[in-house]
Amino acid sequence: MAEILREIGMISRALDSIANIEFKEFDLTRGQYLYLIRICENPGIIQEKLADMIKVDRTTASRAIKKLEASGFIEKRADAANRKIKRIFPTEKGKAISPNISKENEHSERVALQGLSEDESALLIDLLQKVRKNVEGDWEYVKKGNKRSY
Repeated sequence: MAEILREIGMISRALDSIANIEFKEFDLTRGQYLYLIRICENPGIIQEKLADMIKVDRTTASRAIKKLEASGFIEKRADAANRKIKRIFPTEKGKAISPNISKENEHSERVALQGLSEDESALLIDLLQKVRKNVEGDWEYVKKGNKRSY
């Protein structure tokens, strides 16, 4: 069983490394592409929702968002109804590189799924979504300061 998580981890780290190298030309640093593409897909998202979507803690998300804002890829705007809430939007600079991030993602997915039939690909996504949902329960539990019992 442990081999499954090792394989998933190796795939994730390899694809993340590739993306980090390729996106240096756009002045995106480690992992920032993940935040930027989610913000482009969900303009007006709030930081907490973005952190939850990417599965990182608020501090990590806050650092990445500050760097993206300082680099001019995103901007924060006060919510119309509640000025304390800051919504995050891509700038024109951020929107301009979003298609490159999407193309890289599509290419990586094609490469990763080479040799799999449509049925196998559909089964894989179904199984991975089930695994993610299982893990999300523990992630939420631990995120709230709890300790899992092994």
